[in-house]
Amino acid sequence: MKLSRYFSRPGAVKHTVQKALGAIALLIFMLIMSAENPPHPGLTGSIILVLYLMSLWAVGFLFRVFGMRITSVTDEAEATMLHSITLDLISRLYMPVLICDEDGRIIWYNKALSQIFHAGEVLYGRYLDQYCTATVREIRSSDAPDGFPVAVLPTVHAHFHNNTVFDEERQTLRRDFRVKNYDFTSEGKNYTLLFWNDKRDLVTLEQKMENAESVVGYILIDNLDEVLQYVGEQYRLAAAQVESILNRWIADRDGLIREYERNKYLVVFEARHLEALRESRFSVMDEIHTVRVGESNMPVTISMGLAHVGGTLTEKEAAARAALDLALQRGGDQVVYKTEAGVEFYGGRTKSVQKRTKVKSRVFAGELAALIADASNVLIMGHRFSDHDSIGSCIGIFKFSEFCGVRANVIVNEQDPNIRICLERFAARGDYSGVFVGAAAAQDLITSETLLIICDVSNPYNFESQEIYEAVRKTVIIDHHRKTGELKYAPALTYIEPSASSASELVSEMLEQSLPLGSLPKEEADLLLSGILLDTNQFTRNTGVRTFSAALYLRSEGASPSDAKMLFRTSPDDFMREAKFESNVIIYRDIIAISVRDSDGATADDRIAAAKAADRLLTVSGVMASFALVRVDDTVHISARSQGNVNVQLILERMRGGGHYDVAGAQLRGVPMQTVLEQLKSAIDGYLADIT
Repeated sequence: MKLSRYFSRPGAVKHTVQKALGAIALLIFMLIMSAENPPHPGLTGSIILVLYLMSLWAVGFLFRVFGMRITSVTDEAEATMLHSITLDLISRLYMPVLICDEDGRIIWYNKALSQIFHAGEVLYGRYLDQYCTATVREIRSSDAPDGFPVAVLPTVHAHFHNNTVFDEERQTLRRDFRVKNYDFTSEGKNYTLLFWNDKRDLVTLEQKMENAESVVGYILIDNLDEVLQYVGEQYRLAAAQVESILNRWIADRDGLIREYERNKYLVVFEARHLEALRESRFSVMDEIHTVRVGESNMPVTISMGLAHVGGTLTEKEAAARAALDLALQRGGDQVVYKTEAGVEFYGGRTKSVQKRTKVKSRVFAGELAALIADASNVLIMGHRFSDHDSIGSCIGIFKFSEFCGVRANVIVNEQDPNIRICLERFAARGDYSGVFVGAAAAQDLITSETLLIICDVSNPYNFESQEIYEAVRKTVIIDHHRKTGELKYAPALTYIEPSASSASELVSEMLEQSLPLGSLPKEEADLLLSGILLDTNQFTRNTGVRTFSAALYLRSEGASPSDAKMLFRTSPDDFMREAKFESNVIIYRDIIAISVRDSDGATADDRIAAAKAADRLLTVSGVMASFALVRVDDTVHISARSQGNVNVQLILERMRGGGHYDVAGAQLRGVPMQTVLEQLKSAIDGYLADIT
């Protein structure tokens, strides 16, 4: 045994010394006893005992004096040996390790770290951010459980290694490293120990698994029946052309397509094809548009719902079906792509073809009557800043609920000047006493069995009262605007028909098929007709056979076009408000007219004037779409109109707005007018870029 190892054990040293001193004491005793005149034996034994005890005390004293030093030296030797072993282990570790100071200057690194930096030079004294995409401060401030994501920079030394050019893939910055930090202090200075965990294989495997995931989709030829209503003999040829395009499209992606009903298809393919599809903005829709039939030469369109979500195939299928429903509720001719992160929309550039059949309206009326009959009471509301279509459809649903025998109330803002004339007309009637209530009073009417019916709006942001919507769990949506997203709570019943001219048209059809003839009072019929007149601009925009059919029914119930137009009477002040918009007009991109009014003191009446100004701007030669902007308090209101060649709904969707193909609106709260104007121009540019 080496002496150093032996003396590294202080207990053994003390024990050995004690034995030696005991032997010395015994030797002294033997020498004394062997002398010619030995002392008294008892005295000699006492002397020996005293000497022995003194030796023990001396050993203890010496050990206390020198023992701590021996232990300290031994501990330092052990620490030095452990430090040498640890440093050698880290140096040989396959995982890259680096030590730097608090400024990011490299103090020490191992061989594995030098290899990932592809450095043929000494790194000592250089800074961390010269070789990677992160600083030491960013790494230290990160709380990511698996480390801060870092990519190695393609430095000068990364271009050549052993006279061989690196692969392009390797030159690409990939954040496949996760760096964990461990901070420590030495001699008053702060240092950071960085462990680099290479996640490349794991990331590659995750990417392969993600690319191999199944994407489920539904495809519907959404207007073939309407396009071919007069040329039925060409149906088979048109359907075969569409199916051929779809089969070729899915075959190029190694997918599966099956027709489960006439004009309805189920598709399944791998997620690795999604990126290319999104980049092409699902160009298969443009291929379908090339199929044209009949004398009208109208293009055939499809709607598609795709779901790239987690879960089972059953959950994917349900999400795809919901995406297809959303595409149809937005007017068709588009793809709705649903992911865990949200919903994306592609297409939607053609106008909706109005359905000629009223079957859906009749079925919906029956289902709504059943829901109303099961409710304790009914609350009805439209959108904020109500107009004639919103209040008219609410009044129509009130009469429908009354016919079902259930008490109903209409939630309105009684201070809203937009509907002042309408409310004054009904206030004189005794049967409407207590029918109109504010949002605060409506809170007291809510029970567990209350049914909420929302008319002329499907975006919660624009509800007359979001608090009422949050408080009532059973809701019904009736709207003609294209749906802009999912509701927080799934409604019990939904009737969204973008091909309809107005919500008043939809409600009038329901009343026609539910109420006995002659049972709708004239005032209600006039108000419903005014709603249709407003949204069709006196039957000049977005009208179809069913629009005139609804107007004919209302006329038979006593509605008068002249009395309905009286609800739009304009005061001299309103006329002057409208004139102010026409004095500040710019023409953008040669086809877009934009009018702006940004002055203090504007009221809700100016918002109505903006809508009328947008209508009049369409009469300017060469203008295909118009936008009128007005600031009321801290909110900028946008009214948009189109001749039919520009989808203003898609433009304003980029600004959290929405509406119809040729009638849309948006409200931006707390945003300066100049910023809103820039956002609008950017949205127009984006839309025009997408369609070209």
